[in-house]
Amino acid sequence: MSGGQTFYVNGISNQMLMNGELSDIGDRLTSKMNQVLDMIRSEESVLVALSGGVDSSLLAKLAYEAIGDGAIAVTTFSKILPPGELEGAKRTAADIGIRHITVEVNELSDLDFAANNPDRCYYCKKVLMKAMREVSKETGVNSVIEGTNAEDLSGHRPGASALCEEGAISPLAKAGFSKSEVRTLARKMGLPVADKPSMACLSSRVSYGEDITEERLEQVARAETAVRELIGVRDLRVRMHGKLARIEVGRYERDLFFDVRVMDKVSRVLKEIGFSYITLDLEGYRSGSMNEIENDAVAKEMSEKARLLPIIPG
Repeated sequence: MSGGQTFYVNGISNQMLMNGELSDIGDRLTSKMNQVLDMIRSEESVLVALSGGVDSSLLAKLAYEAIGDGAIAVTTFSKILPPGELEGAKRTAADIGIRHITVEVNELSDLDFAANNPDRCYYCKKVLMKAMREVSKETGVNSVIEGTNAEDLSGHRPGASALCEEGAISPLAKAGFSKSEVRTLARKMGLPVADKPSMACLSSRVSYGEDITEERLEQVARAETAVRELIGVRDLRVRMHGKLARIEVGRYERDLFFDVRVMDKVSRVLKEIGFSYITLDLEGYRSGSMNEIENDAVAKEMSEKARLLPIIPG
């Protein structure tokens, strides 16, 4: 293990204790952290799927604390990765001190993914795990861990099914970490990404049924970059519905648009990028908003099936 001699007290390294990083996280969170450390140590060596978000960054930090050089971070990158995310993952790995491998992949070559049906994430995670298995062959490290937390397992999550099928281990979810607990522990451990907004891949911006193409991904990326530069919002998605752009920003950032000059500027720039209609979603940003239509359709179908069932006398 590099970085000097490390020993553990109740699962917490002497380095963390000496830095005073974890002096007040509470028994509940300490217990969950210890569970994650124990899971990682039981594997001896692991590949950590590092996206650069707070969940995977915390997992990489814990893996390095637990087994040092036995942990290797792996980041896949492609056209679906939002601008700046690869560089962010590299900075995070460097801050932690963990060995970092980057692998270029091409989800668009998978026709099931490119078709952009509601199970798109399933095929995306299959591509991720294929890349991780290639790294596994090169490094001799067989165990893959990834940063799904317990809250991620609710709702529409086909990607989680693919990860499970491929044998990936999700220590944060198994230990019952909520998103807020992930952020709390990341903050206590000094990770700069502790308060970083969630950042899904660019394909999540394209309305289901519209093919995922390089051109559409680039258009969305340019639109989000432009809105950030013009307004400085923290939470942002530019959802693509054909030629219509539906802008979602944090609920407490919506008032940044309440200026006709701002609206005109955003409209002009996004039309230059290729959109014909520019809208602001009045509800603000919420994760998985593209699934709302899908969920309505499923509910309608179930209701219709129920209506057609024969009535059984009571």
